[in-house]
Amino acid sequence: MPRSALLAALGAIALWGALAALSLRLKAWPPFLLVGAALLVGSLCTVHRLRAWRVPARILALGVYGLFGFHFLLFLALRLAPPVEANLVNYLWPLLIVVLAPAMLPGHRLHVRHVVGAAVGFGGAALLVSGGRFAFDVGHAAGYAAALGSALIWATYSLATKRLFAFPTATIGSFCAASGMLALACHLLFEPRYVPAPAELPWLAVLGLGPMGAAFLLWDHALKHGDPRRIGALAYITPLASTLALVAAGQGTLTGAALAAMALIIGGAVLGGRG
Repeated sequence: MPRSALLAALGAIALWGALAALSLRLKAWPPFLLVGAALLVGSLCTVHRLRAWRVPARILALGVYGLFGFHFLLFLALRLAPPVEANLVNYLWPLLIVVLAPAMLPGHRLHVRHVVGAAVGFGGAALLVSGGRFAFDVGHAAGYAAALGSALIWATYSLATKRLFAFPTATIGSFCAASGMLALACHLLFEPRYVPAPAELPWLAVLGLGPMGAAFLLWDHALKHGDPRRIGALAYITPLASTLALVAAGQGTLTGAALAAMALIIGGAVLGGRG
């Protein structure tokens, strides 16, 4: 895999790892308002290349499917099911990228090391997210289905961007803008109004330009130029990075279960990330 693709994937993962810690600075914001505003800020990452935003409707629809569809179903899942279990089901997306790659991308055979690496990474993510304590209740089946749908959307969107290699990475800015406006529409329809404090706006800028902006550009570059099977296995570093960022921000501690989970995630990433 080209070095640029690997570095781009790790850059996106690092930015997404900071998402939870940054979101704590804006925890009073309603979810759709936060995502909508952050995506609109994120679109500014490529506003200097507006020509790249002019793409066929089917490509824009793919971007909205990925960015808006992922967040919409995830938020729905978090409302309909316990957050730990919903997040756990949602973290199937890296594994889905690995197993769906051969079906969506000709020439990408599935090797045992890719599946085992992604499965080990998911085991580590499950342990890290749940602390070893989770219980699935059939009464929350609709929430789990929404979480699985969210994971499936992100996996198929990621693979489809590699298949549609024709559009430039700068086009992601239009995806962010369109998805951001839809998220703000959901805020107006479903959430109470919120007036941001001036001190919160710099944090919104960092969140939007980083995890909700530049990260999507890096991810697009990584998928287009790298091996999605290896990138999918590496993606389980995301919950690990998120946990470390929260600990660094004084919002968490490293338990024995967390350390064991980190070992699994790193092991799975190394195994699945081999050529």
